[in-house]
Amino acid sequence: MIALRALGALLTYPRPELLAALDEIGAAIAGADLLRRADKARLAALVAELAAGEPLELEERYVALFERGRARSLHLFEHVHGEARERGQAMVDLAQLYARAGFALATNELPDYLPAVLEYLSCRPRAEARDLLGDCAHVLRAVGERLAASGSHYAAVFEALLALAGERGLDWSKAAEPEPHPDEEWMDAPAFAPGPERGAPAVAPVRFVPRKQG
Repeated sequence: MIALRALGALLTYPRPELLAALDEIGAAIAGADLLRRADKARLAALVAELAAGEPLELEERYVALFERGRARSLHLFEHVHGEARERGQAMVDLAQLYARAGFALATNELPDYLPAVLEYLSCRPRAEARDLLGDCAHVLRAVGERLAASGSHYAAVFEALLALAGERGLDWSKAAEPEPHPDEEWMDAPAFAPGPERGAPAVAPVRFVPRKQG
């Protein structure tokens, strides 16, 4: 699904290569049949903001949003395992899932980086993409609502991902609420295993549930 690749690209660091491709990304979003009109409008606003922004300011804002603390991290297992040792095995399992499908990650990227996950899913059957996005919907919603609370147009990407997963969207009323403490996390262990038919990879349910307090 080209829409997933475009959405993943929008979540990457705003390097010159990304900014140069914004017209192409915008056209892909506008022509994506699976995206709703409202989602396309919100995503167009993000594309326009990136196109009009000063590169240095865009980079500084990106770092402030996604790379300071865990609350809005684009690494999914930050919200699942934190620093627990299970995170390492989850990384290995996810990398093996990619390998079984014939994909290899760039050497400087972690397998749970959301744009990488979306690029992988853009090459997979629609049902698989929908299922995996649905399994991590709680994390997508939590990060999206934190972005909405900060007034960021990046929240539109998470709204669109939830729609593609067939899940309820963001609660935009939370934009008026303070963001949660950055250490508030989501926990559970995802599992990836080979599928039963013809050795094809299948994604086991990835359940993200709030960490129990106390």
